[in-house]
Amino acid sequence: MNLDGLRVAVTGAGRDSGRLLATAFADHGAHVFVSARNEAAAEHTAESIRQRGRGTGEAFVCDLASPDSVRAFAAALADRTDHLDVLVNNGAGYLHGENVGDVEDNDIITTIGGAATGTVLLTKHVLALLRASARPDIVNMISACGEVGQHRADAHPAFYAAKRAQAGFAEIMSHRLRVEGIRVISLFPPDFVQHGPRAAYGNLTAQSVVDCVLFAVSQPRDCFIREFRFEQVVGPRPGTPTAGLR
Repeated sequence: MNLDGLRVAVTGAGRDSGRLLATAFADHGAHVFVSARNEAAAEHTAESIRQRGRGTGEAFVCDLASPDSVRAFAAALADRTDHLDVLVNNGAGYLHGENVGDVEDNDIITTIGGAATGTVLLTKHVLALLRASARPDIVNMISACGEVGQHRADAHPAFYAAKRAQAGFAEIMSHRLRVEGIRVISLFPPDFVQHGPRAAYGNLTAQSVVDCVLFAVSQPRDCFIREFRFEQVVGPRPGTPTAGLR
């Protein structure tokens, strides 16, 4: 896979799967605009990219729950490049709590604002850069919590609300931007692990999710992969008897 020179912005890239996404794009030759709420975390990812030696990276601060911060990040991108090939809307704060009253009001506001409002605003403010690209893609890292009827995650109801909003935005944007050749690709992974065996009996891993993203954006422009939906079933380990199987 050759992504040499591709200009990619990844939000929430200061740690875990966001960092893995950013470094994976860079490993295939992309120039990655790394953003995170924490400047040191963003710079750590960018420095890791620079040390790996294939692609390049720059660090930016972007707090998706702050409209001013989102606008500042978009403006900084416009100062650094005349086009953007891929926007990865990855950043979103997970919120624990089974009952709606388990968390403070500000936590609810931040969760919904970051994942939902932040995604909408950033997409809005970088859309001109995407339109200037010869191969624009918008990738939304949503969650199985954004699927209708999904209830298996132990996330707070506000997180479910945020992800359903994000999914609704992605759906209508896919329809409306397709005529411009802008692909909107959404992923709905269940809870997954950062590391683990990539086997049928194991949990979904971050690397597998990242590989789906790279696969989608590397497809020819006639191929619009709209969504990735994942089975949330952990099968029996090899050699384990299965009850009722004949």
